[in-house]
Amino acid sequence: MNRLVLWALLLINIGGTIYGYVWYGSQLSETPPHFLPFVPDSPTASLFFVIVLIGFLLRTNIPYIEALALLTLFKYGVWAVVMNILTLQVTGYLPWQGYLLIVSHLAMAIQGILYSPFLQVKLRHIIVASIWTLHNDVIDYVFAQYPRYSQLHMYVQEIGYFTFWLSIFSIGLTYFLTVHRYSLVKND
Repeated sequence: MNRLVLWALLLINIGGTIYGYVWYGSQLSETPPHFLPFVPDSPTASLFFVIVLIGFLLRTNIPYIEALALLTLFKYGVWAVVMNILTLQVTGYLPWQGYLLIVSHLAMAIQGILYSPFLQVKLRHIIVASIWTLHNDVIDYVFAQYPRYSQLHMYVQEIGYFTFWLSIFSIGLTYFLTVHRYSLVKND
Protein backbone atom coordinates (compact mmCIF):
# COMPACT_ATOMS: atom_id res chain seq x y z
CA MET A 1 0.00 0.00 0.00
CA ASN A 2 1.21 3.46 -0.87
CA ARG A 3 2.00 5.24 2.40
CA LEU A 4 1.37 8.69 0.90
CA VAL A 5 -2.15 7.61 -0.08
CA LEU A 6 -2.68 6.12 3.39
CA TRP A 7 -1.60 9.40 5.02
CA ALA A 8 -3.89 11.41 2.74
CA LEU A 9 -6.82 9.09 3.48
CA LEU A 10 -6.04 9.27 7.19
CA LEU A 11 -6.13 13.08 7.20
CA ILE A 12 -9.31 13.20 5.09
CA ASN A 13 -11.04 10.65 7.33
CA ILE A 14 -9.96 12.43 10.51
CA GLY A 15 -11.48 15.63 9.10
CA GLY A 16 -14.67 13.82 8.10
CA THR A 17 -14.90 12.13 11.49
CA ILE A 18 -14.59 15.45 13.32
CA TYR A 19 -17.15 17.09 11.01
CA GLY A 20 -19.50 14.16 11.59
CA TYR A 21 -19.34 14.43 15.37
CA VAL A 22 -19.93 18.19 15.08
CA TRP A 23 -22.94 17.51 12.78
CA TYR A 24 -24.42 15.31 15.54
CA GLY A 25 -23.62 17.90 18.23
CA SER A 26 -27.14 19.07 19.04
CA GLN A 27 -28.52 15.52 19.07
CA LEU A 28 -25.65 14.29 21.25
CA SER A 29 -26.28 17.09 23.76
CA GLU A 30 -29.81 15.68 24.28
CA THR A 31 -28.86 11.99 24.18
CA PRO A 32 -28.91 9.92 27.39
CA PRO A 33 -25.31 8.93 28.23
CA HIS A 34 -25.88 5.18 27.81
CA PHE A 35 -26.89 5.75 24.15
CA LEU A 36 -23.99 8.06 23.24
CA PRO A 37 -21.79 5.40 21.55
CA PHE A 38 -24.66 4.44 19.23
CA VAL A 39 -25.93 7.81 18.02
CA PRO A 40 -23.20 9.25 15.76
CA ASP A 41 -23.29 6.43 13.19
CA SER A 42 -21.24 7.72 10.25
CA PRO A 43 -18.51 9.46 12.25
CA THR A 44 -18.05 6.33 14.33
CA ALA A 45 -17.77 4.29 11.12
CA SER A 46 -15.11 6.66 9.81
CA LEU A 47 -13.38 6.58 13.22
CA PHE A 48 -13.14 2.79 12.87
CA PHE A 49 -11.53 3.34 9.45
CA VAL A 50 -9.13 5.93 10.91
CA ILE A 51 -7.96 3.25 13.36
CA VAL A 52 -7.60 0.75 10.48
CA LEU A 53 -5.52 3.27 8.50
CA ILE A 54 -3.29 3.89 11.52
CA GLY A 55 -2.87 0.12 11.76
CA PHE A 56 -1.90 -0.05 8.09
CA LEU A 57 0.65 2.73 8.61
CA LEU A 58 2.06 0.77 11.56
CA ARG A 59 2.02 -2.39 9.40
CA THR A 60 -0.45 -4.19 11.62
CA ASN A 61 -4.00 -5.40 11.36
CA ILE A 62 -6.77 -4.96 13.94
CA PRO A 63 -9.38 -7.47 12.69
CA TYR A 64 -12.29 -6.58 14.99
CA ILE A 65 -11.98 -2.89 14.10
CA GLU A 66 -11.46 -3.82 10.43
CA ALA A 67 -14.75 -5.76 10.42
CA LEU A 68 -16.54 -2.87 12.12
CA ALA A 69 -15.01 -0.42 9.65
CA LEU A 70 -15.96 -2.31 6.50
CA LEU A 71 -19.47 -3.17 7.65
CA THR A 72 -20.32 0.29 8.98
CA LEU A 73 -18.59 2.30 6.25
CA PHE A 74 -20.69 0.55 3.65
CA LYS A 75 -23.92 0.57 5.65
CA TYR A 76 -23.85 4.19 6.78
CA GLY A 77 -22.33 5.37 3.53
CA VAL A 78 -25.26 3.92 1.60
CA TRP A 79 -27.79 4.90 4.29
CA ALA A 80 -26.83 8.59 4.24
CA VAL A 81 -26.88 8.72 0.43
CA VAL A 82 -30.39 7.22 0.40
CA MET A 83 -31.65 9.55 3.18
CA ASN A 84 -30.38 12.66 1.41
CA ILE A 85 -31.87 11.58 -1.92
CA LEU A 86 -35.13 10.81 -0.10
CA THR A 87 -35.04 14.27 1.51
CA LEU A 88 -34.64 15.81 -1.95
CA GLN A 89 -37.53 13.71 -3.26
CA VAL A 90 -39.84 14.56 -0.33
CA THR A 91 -39.05 18.28 -0.09
CA GLY A 92 -37.92 19.11 -3.61
CA TYR A 93 -34.83 20.78 -2.13
CA LEU A 94 -31.49 19.74 -0.73
CA PRO A 95 -29.03 22.31 0.66
CA TRP A 96 -25.43 22.20 -0.50
CA GLN A 97 -24.49 20.37 2.70
CA GLY A 98 -26.80 17.54 1.64
CA TYR A 99 -24.93 17.15 -1.64
CA LEU A 100 -21.65 17.19 0.29
CA LEU A 101 -23.03 14.43 2.52
CA ILE A 102 -24.01 12.38 -0.55
CA VAL A 103 -20.50 12.62 -2.03
CA SER A 104 -18.66 12.03 1.26
CA HIS A 105 -20.84 9.10 2.29
CA LEU A 106 -20.61 7.49 -1.13
CA ALA A 107 -16.83 7.79 -0.74
CA MET A 108 -17.11 6.09 2.68
CA ALA A 109 -18.86 3.09 1.16
CA ILE A 110 -16.42 2.89 -1.76
CA GLN A 111 -13.26 3.16 0.36
CA GLY A 112 -14.47 0.34 2.59
CA ILE A 113 -14.89 -1.90 -0.44
CA LEU A 114 -11.60 -0.80 -2.03
CA TYR A 115 -9.59 -1.56 1.11
CA SER A 116 -11.35 -4.85 1.90
CA PRO A 117 -8.63 -6.99 0.24
CA PHE A 118 -6.15 -5.72 2.85
CA LEU A 119 -8.30 -6.65 5.84
CA GLN A 120 -7.58 -9.73 7.96
CA VAL A 121 -11.20 -10.40 8.92
CA LYS A 122 -12.48 -13.80 10.00
CA LEU A 123 -16.00 -14.96 10.76
CA ARG A 124 -15.69 -14.25 14.51
CA HIS A 125 -14.82 -10.61 13.73
CA ILE A 126 -17.88 -10.30 11.49
CA ILE A 127 -20.08 -11.80 14.20
CA VAL A 128 -18.96 -9.16 16.71
CA ALA A 129 -19.34 -6.36 14.13
CA SER A 130 -22.79 -7.70 13.23
CA ILE A 131 -23.91 -7.69 16.86
CA TRP A 132 -22.72 -4.09 17.23
CA THR A 133 -24.47 -3.03 14.03
CA LEU A 134 -27.79 -4.76 14.70
CA HIS A 135 -27.73 -3.56 18.32
CA ASN A 136 -27.22 -0.05 16.95
CA ASP A 137 -30.35 -0.50 14.79
CA VAL A 138 -32.32 -1.46 17.90
CA ILE A 139 -31.02 1.60 19.76
CA ASP A 140 -31.90 3.80 16.77
CA TYR A 141 -35.38 2.54 15.98
CA VAL A 142 -36.68 0.97 19.21
CA PHE A 143 -35.32 3.68 21.52
CA ALA A 144 -35.72 6.51 18.95
CA GLN A 145 -32.05 7.49 18.80
CA TYR A 146 -31.89 7.50 14.97
CA PRO A 147 -30.21 10.38 13.11
CA ARG A 148 -32.54 13.35 12.83
CA TYR A 149 -33.81 14.11 9.38
CA SER A 150 -36.80 16.24 10.37
CA GLN A 151 -38.26 16.23 6.85
CA LEU A 152 -38.41 12.41 6.94
CA HIS A 153 -39.89 11.92 10.42
CA MET A 154 -43.19 10.62 9.00
CA TYR A 155 -41.29 7.76 7.34
CA VAL A 156 -39.37 6.59 10.42
CA GLN A 157 -40.92 3.10 10.44
CA GLU A 158 -40.10 2.54 6.77
CA ILE A 159 -36.60 3.93 7.30
CA GLY A 160 -36.11 1.59 10.27
CA TYR A 161 -37.20 -1.37 8.15
CA PHE A 162 -34.89 -0.30 5.30
CA THR A 163 -32.04 0.17 7.79
CA PHE A 164 -32.44 -3.33 9.20
CA TRP A 165 -32.24 -4.92 5.74
CA LEU A 166 -29.35 -2.65 4.78
CA SER A 167 -27.56 -3.99 7.88
CA ILE A 168 -28.23 -7.58 6.79
CA PHE A 169 -26.97 -6.85 3.27
CA SER A 170 -23.89 -5.07 4.69
CA ILE A 171 -23.12 -8.07 6.91
CA GLY A 172 -23.37 -10.36 3.88
CA LEU A 173 -21.18 -8.06 1.82
CA THR A 174 -18.58 -7.93 4.59
CA TYR A 175 -18.53 -11.73 4.69
CA PHE A 176 -18.32 -11.97 0.90
CA LEU A 177 -15.48 -9.44 0.63
CA THR A 178 -13.40 -11.00 3.40
CA VAL A 179 -14.06 -14.54 4.66
CA HIS A 180 -15.64 -15.84 1.44
CA ARG A 181 -12.93 -14.21 -0.70
CA TYR A 182 -10.25 -15.91 1.41
CA SER A 183 -11.93 -19.28 0.94
CA LEU A 184 -11.98 -18.74 -2.84
CA VAL A 185 -8.28 -17.82 -2.85
CA LYS A 186 -7.40 -20.89 -0.76
CA ASN A 187 -9.29 -23.19 -3.14
CA ASP A 188 -7.52 -21.88 -6.27
